[in-house]
Amino acid sequence: MAEGGSAQDGNAARENPIADIRRDDGRIVVSLAGELDLYNAHEVRDALLQCCAESPERLVVDLSGVTFIDSTALGVLIEARTRLPNRRGFLLAAPGLETRRALEISGLDRHFAVHESLDDALAASL
Repeated sequence: MAEGGSAQDGNAARENPIADIRRDDGRIVVSLAGELDLYNAHEVRDALLQCCAESPERLVVDLSGVTFIDSTALGVLIEARTRLPNRRGFLLAAPGLETRRALEISGLDRHFAVHESLDDALAASL
């Protein structure tokens, strides 16, 4: 579409990091998108903590639309998981190559339940 603003700092073209939030039968799926970093981590944090406050049986964070994640956004995932009454109900789904690499380098892949697809995360036993 419009190409104006491309010479600016890039923030004008950034997509909303919260692509979708779906609630169904005690489960919440939060779909994230784009670059998750210092500049929008507060939006991700607010959405995830609000969902955690609802005490869902399962909170799945769909990472399939995420193209980049930094340490600030990884910290938000950690904080959200600690706020969920049943931490085992906090699941990550469908991380792309760069997101998976960030999880592995940080060692968080050993602390989070990471699933290959959203369907796998929704079907996983808790």
